[in-house]
Amino acid sequence: MQGWLIALIVVASLLILLPLFCFAPGIPSKKKKAAFYGKNIAHRGLHEKDQSIPENSLLAFSRAVENGYGVELDVQLSRDGRVVVFHDDDLSRVCGDGRRVDEVDFDELRTLSLCGTEEKIPLFDEVLATIAGKTPIIVELKTGRRNKELCEKTLAALRAYSGKTCIESFDPFIVAWLRLHARDIFRGQLSQPPKFYREVGKSPLVSFILGTTLFNFLARPNFIAYRIGKKTFGVRLAEFFGAVPVAWTSHSDVTEKDYDVVIFEYYRPKTEYKFLK
Repeated sequence: MQGWLIALIVVASLLILLPLFCFAPGIPSKKKKAAFYGKNIAHRGLHEKDQSIPENSLLAFSRAVENGYGVELDVQLSRDGRVVVFHDDDLSRVCGDGRRVDEVDFDELRTLSLCGTEEKIPLFDEVLATIAGKTPIIVELKTGRRNKELCEKTLAALRAYSGKTCIESFDPFIVAWLRLHARDIFRGQLSQPPKFYREVGKSPLVSFILGTTLFNFLARPNFIAYRIGKKTFGVRLAEFFGAVPVAWTSHSDVTEKDYDVVIFEYYRPKTEYKFLK
C-alpha cells in the first residue's frame, strides 16, 4: 500500500476517534435514566419569582412534591462541615449577609431568614426527609474549597436514602470523582455556552473547554444539563453518542420538544411529557 494512502487512513481515523475520545459520554442504561426521563423538574423547588416562597426551602420542596414534580437542589458545606441546601457562594442575595456560606457554622446559618420569610436554610438530610422518596431529585454539587469532603458526605447521605436521585455539577472534576466512586449513580455535567463563563471572569480557553464539555474524557457524564440556547459542537456530539439532553432553566413548555429532562421555574408544566420506550 502506498505511503500516502496509509497516511490518509491514519489521519481519517484520528479525525473520527479523537472527538469520540474527548466528548463521548458514559452511556446510561435504561434503568439508570428511567426515573428522570420525560420529567419536569422544579428548579430549587417549586418557589415563587418574588421569593414569597423562597428557593431551596423546605416549603418549596414540599410544594413540588405535592404537585407531582421532580426536584432540583444545590448542596454545599457550612464552615463546620454540614451539608446545607443553598445555591449562592455567599449569603448576600438571599439572606442579606455578605459572608460566604462556608465561612459560617450551621447553627448561625439557621438563624438567617430566606428572602425575608420564615423559611430557613435547610440541611440536606432535612430535605431528603421532606421528599421521602416521593419524587426524583437532581442534586447539584457546588464547587467550593472542600470538594472532596462535599462529595463524600453527599454520597453518604444518598446511600442512606431510598428515593430516586442523580448528581450533577459544573465542575468536571467533581463529575469525574463520581465516575470513580459512584458509577451506579446517574451523573451529569452542567454546562453553558462559553460566553457565559467569560462573563464571570473565566479566560477564553477555560470558557471554551467548559462550554464544549471537553473534560468528558475524564468525567464521562451520563447526561449533559445545558443552559437553554445554542449548543456547542462538543455538546451535540456528546448527545449524539448517547448523553441524555437536560435543559436548564426553562420558562416555557416549548422546551420539552428538544430535551429528555426539563428543569423549570415560574410556570406550571405537566409533570411528565414523554415516556421511555
